[in-house]
Amino acid sequence: MAVWETTRAVRRAKDVIDRDFAAPLDLDRLAAVAGYSRHHLSRRFRAIFGETPIAYLTRRRIERAAYLLRAANLTVTEVCFHVGFASLGSFSSRFHQLMGRSPSEYQRHHRARSTDIVIPGCFVLAWSRPGPDA
Repeated sequence: MAVWETTRAVRRAKDVIDRDFAAPLDLDRLAAVAGYSRHHLSRRFRAIFGETPIAYLTRRRIERAAYLLRAANLTVTEVCFHVGFASLGSFSSRFHQLMGRSPSEYQRHHRARSTDIVIPGCFVLAWSRPGPDA
């Protein structure tokens, strides 16, 4: 397989993560999208993007969670489930590992320093729901 074909296949898996990061995604589904085995996708993804697909998925979820904690009037629990984590404990520990503080500390810190208007949580949740055509 040519290098550009490999890159294209791995890019398809990355696009699924970028688009559907809040959905229940696993390595099997991403490998099927790319047309590779789980192990081959992990190796190729890391070679191209510098991290495994699951590490990238987790980082995308945490980045989105950080934005919601800063900008939306949502609880930490609501944010946790909204970005695709199934457990508040795993969300909190991963958030702390990547952001250097707990989600609630992060939210308090940024709310205290912010002069931005906070988006009501109901708007955020309604905006991100699939429409009737989905």
